[in-house]
Amino acid sequence: MFSYRHAFHAGNHADVLKHTVLIATLQYLTQKDAALTVLDTHAGAGLYRLDGDYASKSGEASEGVLKLAQAPVAELAPILQDYLAMVRSFNQGSGIRNYPGSPFISQALLRSHDKLKLFELHPTDMRSLAGNVAQLEAGRQLAVLHEDGFEGVKKFLPPVSRRALLLCDPSYELKTDYGRVLDMVADSLKRFPTGCYAVWYPIIPRPEAHDLPRRLKTMAVKAGKSWLHATLTVKSNKTSERGGLPASGMFLVSPPFQLKEQLKPAMPQLVKLLGQDGNATFTLESGG
Repeated sequence: MFSYRHAFHAGNHADVLKHTVLIATLQYLTQKDAALTVLDTHAGAGLYRLDGDYASKSGEASEGVLKLAQAPVAELAPILQDYLAMVRSFNQGSGIRNYPGSPFISQALLRSHDKLKLFELHPTDMRSLAGNVAQLEAGRQLAVLHEDGFEGVKKFLPPVSRRALLLCDPSYELKTDYGRVLDMVADSLKRFPTGCYAVWYPIIPRPEAHDLPRRLKTMAVKAGKSWLHATLTVKSNKTSERGGLPASGMFLVSPPFQLKEQLKPAMPQLVKLLGQDGNATFTLESGG
């Protein structure tokens, strides 16, 4: 149950997609003065060393954020420029040694009157998260909860602020995670229909992985909500047998209205820059 450690995968192509979408979504949601509550169901350690033992062992960041960072910034889509600027803000000089996870990205973009609730069940990551977050001195703005995020979010929906973003990115090591994601989104939409819900998932040869976005789309349509689905494939499944995730996706219910237009120039650039073989591709769909 506790074997997954995101430190091995920090800054990989899946993080590039996930965090690019997260940054753009938070930038949009914080344009309104009204307070925002962000719920992060699987927060991880919050901050990662790319030159540490875990990341160095996998080498996944070298095919993700570090490869993207080699591209001429001016040629990148604005949404990718914003992503790299965020990552670089946690580093000194030209190199990238520190990688911010979603807790640190969210906290950097939130205002003083916004709230951030971080859930983490893994005991080691929980200790790392608590220690890393303490450095932020965010006070009452931020809460770290050693709880199951799938269940923990329920007590914060609807939020007092009546505005919320929920990010859900479990490891999916347990097959039951797919069903729990669907149950949580369905329950959350009942508790707080006007929230923005963002789900990351791996695209792997498993029926549950392929069913997840289809069922989320059906859920959004039935609820009368807009939706957006973006996927990034960097290599074939056969190539991935040698290690590393071949593809991932982000599915949003009630996404920012301009997010699709922001992603249109970015996705082909990610394919070109991060693609590892001829099977690299992307999809970008929306509705509602």
